[in-house]
Amino acid sequence: MQTDSVRPCFLTDLWSPADPTSYKVHFARWNAQNQPLHVLARSFEEWRGWQEFYPGKNDFNRVRIFSLAQVLSAKDRWVFGGIWQVEGQGERQDGTPFYRVRLADELRSLYARLKVRHVHKSRGTRLNLENHLRDMVISEILPEPYTGRPFPGYDSVNLSFQEIEGLMANSRRDWATALRHVKGVYLITHTGRSQRYVGSAYGETGIWSRWAQYIQTGHGGNLELRRLVRQEGIEECRQHFRFTLLEHLPARTEDSVVIARENYWKEVLNTRDVEAGLNRN
Repeated sequence: MQTDSVRPCFLTDLWSPADPTSYKVHFARWNAQNQPLHVLARSFEEWRGWQEFYPGKNDFNRVRIFSLAQVLSAKDRWVFGGIWQVEGQGERQDGTPFYRVRLADELRSLYARLKVRHVHKSRGTRLNLENHLRDMVISEILPEPYTGRPFPGYDSVNLSFQEIEGLMANSRRDWATALRHVKGVYLITHTGRSQRYVGSAYGETGIWSRWAQYIQTGHGGNLELRRLVRQEGIEECRQHFRFTLLEHLPARTEDSVVIARENYWKEVLNTRDVEAGLNRN
């Protein structure tokens, strides 16, 4: 018995430029400092900077850039980051060259909403669009621009510093509602040094507000983290800190209970150890 197969919806079914050879495609991936999807979510100007970057040779040597940000959990998935008009080149005060770009009107309504599937194993990130366009499949069109992943539930909160930045910059209501009015215990892991810090939120400060203090300062008032920020700068935190919620407790919970649970986790995770830990009390 023959069954009909569902034909995928290709990008060219939605958009077919008259002259693909006038476009470069930008496959934006991890640049050793930032994940492009986090950048796209948290700051339009920062994302523009990814299109302005001049890598040492004239890679964006066409009039338009079809920009894509790689999805972390699926390397063949990409979120559309706009079509950028290349209006020339400039030079910054330090002599660094850059591209002058502006977001074009073309497909603007799908900015940060269109998701495509495309297997891209090449090391190249700035390539000729015509060599890739017909292989791109539409996987999803989001109802609203991407501002971060949905709240996954209290037992699955594990975020990078940069991801929290994006959620807070966009005032994500699902995350804020879930974390603003709960007390709890959390773990901060410095992935570059394999060091850990256990902290807690109690009193009038919910988890959301407590984490906002780290996003603002990098250290949240902690002695060891303050020293690290003083020596290395907040960029060290932005690149390496991950926040994991260990326990969430109702807002009515006595502060003494929260502090007792914090001390329990410090013991379990050995975060007072001079080498492995960042707790000093």
